[in-house]
Amino acid sequence: MKKIRLISTITLLLTVTTLFAAAPKREFRGAWIQAVNHQFEAIPTAQLKQILTSQLDSLEKARINTILFQIRVEGDALYKSDIEPWSKYLTGKQGQAPDEDWDPLQFMIDECHKRDMELHAWINPFRAQTASTKELSPMHQISQHPDRFIKYGNLVLFNPAIQENSDHICKVAADIVRRYDIDGFHMDDYFYPYPDGNLKFNDDAWFQADNRGFTDKADWRRDNVNRFVEQIRDTIKSIKPWVRFGISPFGIYRNSSPSYHNGSLTNGLENYSGLYADILYWIEKGWMDYCIPQVYWNTGHKTADYSVLTKWWSDNAGNCVMVIGQDVDRTITGTDPNNRSMHQQRHKLNLERIMPKLQGNCFWYAKAVVDNVGNYRTILTEEYHQYPALQPIAPTMPQDAPGKVRKVMCLETTDGPVLFWTPSKYNKKKIFEKPVKYVIYRFNKDEQINIEDPSRIITITDRLFINLPYKDGTTEYVYVVTALNRLQVESAPVKCKVKL
Repeated sequence: MKKIRLISTITLLLTVTTLFAAAPKREFRGAWIQAVNHQFEAIPTAQLKQILTSQLDSLEKARINTILFQIRVEGDALYKSDIEPWSKYLTGKQGQAPDEDWDPLQFMIDECHKRDMELHAWINPFRAQTASTKELSPMHQISQHPDRFIKYGNLVLFNPAIQENSDHICKVAADIVRRYDIDGFHMDDYFYPYPDGNLKFNDDAWFQADNRGFTDKADWRRDNVNRFVEQIRDTIKSIKPWVRFGISPFGIYRNSSPSYHNGSLTNGLENYSGLYADILYWIEKGWMDYCIPQVYWNTGHKTADYSVLTKWWSDNAGNCVMVIGQDVDRTITGTDPNNRSMHQQRHKLNLERIMPKLQGNCFWYAKAVVDNVGNYRTILTEEYHQYPALQPIAPTMPQDAPGKVRKVMCLETTDGPVLFWTPSKYNKKKIFEKPVKYVIYRFNKDEQINIEDPSRIITITDRLFINLPYKDGTTEYVYVVTALNRLQVESAPVKCKVKL
């Protein structure tokens, strides 16, 4: 009966996804910029800067508001570090510095913030060596502590059972959070390795030596990962409590089965039993501020249907900002179930927006959006991201709002009319009262003031003024200014009538 009811619900959703896709005021609009595919490797610094700024310019036009930038691929660094070696995915050789005195992470933070985008530093936690890396730096942890690693097929991994490994990764995280003005800290889906046929992950010795009372190795492995997730989350929050912590797990938590009825109606690899990642437990404990399940399949996929999984993740979001990871390349290969002449982009984005607990999308991968495959970026820009969007408010984060702006007024200047305001006063000990950005709305004279309508947002800025468009001085508008804190919690509005 449960299966029939769910199928009926999904069928209904498939028929209405073209009807309910209004743009929300708050929406996570992310894109992953990855290094693991070698797209940066051995490119001269000056050229790479141009590539990155060009990508950001294109993503800004598509109103992407969050960049997840990969800075740690295999126990290495795409930033200046005294803890781990420079990545070969940047320079072509592990341990070799760039050809200029350049810090890619700091560069990306600066460039993103110029464009009013958030920058989330993205690390792979447990992967230590990939097949393409033949030479390790003496600084690498494998060179320093070879006994702490397990070889699995073509990979070498930090053994999640060893506390010193968790401590090391948390030390890396603490260094990043302490030295860089990042907005978020992000981890991907690689915990225990993806199964490689019947190949065994040989951690028997560690289970026998310290099973902590577990008799089932699968439970012990999940506990190893749980302990690490809690530790790294606490590490980040102890240094900068405003830094968002998020994870992008594989798209299936658990399949529905006679022994587990809360799973999705899918039949694929599971986080829970395959990667030993207990996502729902992390949500229950409040360890993640946001979660981006990688729901990379299309609607109609026999093993893992997009429409089934988006509803499942919405139903199980709890108090976590739940965002859907979208695969751009796969999406354009699918056919819209409501319109056989189109690919699935509109269908998928509409479906995400009508799900009550989903709060945005993150696009894999950024360059596919930039390249506009299947007109993907054009559709985002012209249809789904027509207006700016603020970040969703995570229930796991402080909800304190900054005070209202003061002295909002329009003054004539040599550059024409300019709207000025003064920030609210705040207690410097209460960091979430500090205003860091401002949202400017414009309404017609007799229009109802509704600051939940994103179409009325003129700009989001860190300046204390904006230039206004002047026509003939006969048309009256109402401008509204609000303040945002670091978490984008919004103040009460202040109005100002202006004739332009």
